[in-house]
Amino acid sequence: MPEEPIRRVQINENSPEIITNDMYTPAFLREQIGKLIRVEFLIGTNNLTDRIGILEDVGVSYILLRSVESNNLLYCDIYSIKFVTIAENPFRRANLGYGLNF
Repeated sequence: MPEEPIRRVQINENSPEIITNDMYTPAFLREQIGKLIRVEFLIGTNNLTDRIGILEDVGVSYILLRSVESNNLLYCDIYSIKFVTIAENPFRRANLGYGLNF
């Protein structure tokens, strides 16, 4: 049975618009909680690095990813994110069996 996502950020009528209006990145990403994603981060001026995991939670300035390799939680700076790939069918690959489908 899959684990329930960790929900640390509580949303209510007093929450800032940045996490309630999906025109902002945090609010959009909150709609993707529970999905497998690949996040690419810009480190410095020209170094991209990526992480793959299940999106567990999103705050105003961070995301929490659960690593698919180690099951550890990874706290990520939202301001370093440049690209996010959201897996629609994460474990189906045509003619190749199962695996991550990015």
